[in-house]
This record gives sequence, structure tokens and C-alpha cells, in this order.
Amino acid sequence: MPKIADLEYTPNPNARKFVLKEPLTSGLARSFENAEQAQRDELATKLFAIPHVTNVFYIDNWITVTQDGEADWQELLREVAAPIREAPAAEKASEEFAKAAAWLAEGEGGAELSEGDKLKLEQINELLDAEVRPFLQGDGGDLYVVGMEGNTLKVHYQGACGTCPSSISGTLAGIESLVKRIDPEMEVIAV
Repeated sequence: MPKIADLEYTPNPNARKFVLKEPLTSGLARSFENAEQAQRDELATKLFAIPHVTNVFYIDNWITVTQDGEADWQELLREVAAPIREAPAAEKASEEFAKAAAWLAEGEGGAELSEGDKLKLEQINELLDAEVRPFLQGDGGDLYVVGMEGNTLKVHYQGACGTCPSSISGTLAGIESLVKRIDPEMEVIAV
């Protein structure tokens, strides 16, 4: 049962980040944009049952909950804290989720790419790991590469970043600028 150590504001006014004393996962991000996606995740299902919750994202020792902008945060925070405190800490299930995610990422991100494009995608992910993801995670979000088609890199924002206006404008332009170090012809789009 993770205890809440801290509550942080994010750049997205509709999202709050809970910092936990115990991890919920072992390095695997869990992201849900609606209740239907969360059906197989007990914690996310409980959070989506709370009115106004629109997005749930968690990894390791933190969880970000996003609301629709219609709820009072003071009241909503008390409601979402209960299922977070009741959630089991990371266990064997995290390893199984990680294996499934790795298989999916290989199938979507690299199965139909040439060896040169696979290398380019690997370099892009290393760059994102070093220069982008730590900052997004610090703000209660993240992003992952959905795929690459020709010179177009498709990324998907998670957590607080998923509905934050600056993700689609400033952050996306910054990511494209970084990716152009690897290939000046690359274009980055959010999906």
C-alpha cells in the first residue's frame, strides 16, 4: 500500500502529481486516457469511477491524475487519494506488463523498419531518454514513440502532458529540434 509522500502541481492546471513512498510499478509506465482503456487495471478503474477524472498515468513512485476542469481540486484530491493509498506496491505483475509492452513496442515501432531506420529510431529514443523524458516525468507526464514512417516520427504524450497545451506547441517543437540533430529531414507529430 503506497503512502503519499508529496503532492505536486504540474504545468497542466488540470493535472496533479502524487509522489509516493513505495513504487506502483517497476519501471513500466501505465497510461490510460479513459475508463475503457483502464478495464484491466484495478487502480485506474477505481480512479476513473470518480467523477471528473479523465486521465491516469503512473510509473514507479508517482502517479498523475488529470481532471476535466470542472471539479474543485481540494475535494477531488481527497477522493483520488483513497484508491492510491489502497493500491498494492509493485510486484510480479509489473514484470509481466513490461514484457508485454516491450513486445508491443517492437511490433509497432520496429518490425517494418529498415536496419538504418531501426538505428535512427534507437538513437532518437536515447536522445529522448537523456534530454526530454526526465523533464516530462518531473512534470507528471511522459511520452513514447508510437512509430516512424519515412521522415515522420509519431509520439504520444502521457499523463499531465497528454492534455497540456504546451505539449502540442513548445514541447513538440523542442523535440523536433532535437530529433533534427539525428536527421535534419525529420518531422515530429503528436498522435
